[in-house]
Amino acid sequence: MVEAQSKPMNGVNGIHNHNKQDEADFDPSAPPPFKIAEIRAAIPKHCWVKNPWRSVSYVFRDLFVIFAMASAAIYLESWYLWPVYWAAQGTMFWALFVLGHDCGHGSFSDSRTLNSVVGHILHSAILVPYNGWKISHRTHHQNHGHVENDESWVPLTEKVYSSLHESTRKFRFRVPYPIFAYPFYLWTRSPGKQGSHFNPYSDLFAPNERKDVITSTLCWTMMVALLLYLSYVVGPVQILKLYCVPYWIFIMWIDLVTYLHHHGYDQKLPWYRGKEWSYLRGGLTTVDRDYGMFNNIHHDIGTHVIHHLFPQIPHYHLVEATKAAKPVLGNYYREPKKSGPFPVHLIDNLMTSMSNDHYVSDTGDIVYYQTDPKLFKSLKSKSS
Repeated sequence: MVEAQSKPMNGVNGIHNHNKQDEADFDPSAPPPFKIAEIRAAIPKHCWVKNPWRSVSYVFRDLFVIFAMASAAIYLESWYLWPVYWAAQGTMFWALFVLGHDCGHGSFSDSRTLNSVVGHILHSAILVPYNGWKISHRTHHQNHGHVENDESWVPLTEKVYSSLHESTRKFRFRVPYPIFAYPFYLWTRSPGKQGSHFNPYSDLFAPNERKDVITSTLCWTMMVALLLYLSYVVGPVQILKLYCVPYWIFIMWIDLVTYLHHHGYDQKLPWYRGKEWSYLRGGLTTVDRDYGMFNNIHHDIGTHVIHHLFPQIPHYHLVEATKAAKPVLGNYYREPKKSGPFPVHLIDNLMTSMSNDHYVSDTGDIVYYQTDPKLFKSLKSKSS
């Protein structure tokens, strides 16, 4: 049995007001003194308006950059420039994912057909099964902050954690392995959960969603077939350089960003069960992050709290909507640490969280991550 870590010593303030309070006395698990309708009312009405032309313009912008960089890489064919290309192109693949993500939420446009067509194109191009992912991501938003029902980077209960083989714990909690997890999650989900985003009969999906899952799986298969064909035409090494390495950079981005949206804040944040969970309280456990020069490139995905509460708001209104909502949120909004051009400060957040956030209690309606002090000691002893 692993040792437990006590709940952080944060007092409950009783009745909270909307003024900024001393963070040392603030209990993030206390029921907020405001309702979600108050947050909604504070956000300007135009922030809810979806402009399909503006959304499509971002698609064309990203695709233009992607094809321009690929063309330049082919033309220059310099091993000095390939690493720069891989980092930049992988980042643009991640930007495409964010736009497809907006399609999945319906924040891209009011047209379900346009959302579906663009979403399938963008996500299939980076080997994401659009409908399979969209449905599981909807589950994540509807259950954010819930120990058992959440879907994305859901915490392991102590029982599940204790049942894992030591090698599995190593791969889950030792950087860099976790930031390469996304493709495996698509196929097998997280420990303690079963199913695949590619299987229409997975328990992720309702019977009436099976056709949608088949469609996205077929689109994913067509993209794999295209990559194999191009490997035959131009050679596997060229496809490795142009597509495969950037794809894994994209995977690093998606795992890093999605993990830090829900983990790694300086103050431990609660997870809920039972009657203590609510959509509002779960959403308030998400964290905004500043990604420096990448904020605009990846469409302000770091502005995540308001996105989680109101996923229908287009990405280009999230910053304004967040600014308007902050007076209502008070201490329930955690101001992100300002980043330089490159968000290197987030590496420390990731490393610290992976070293300390291992499992939550099997019981209790408000729980916090606990640390297995034996985990890294056993790993060090194995390697010595």
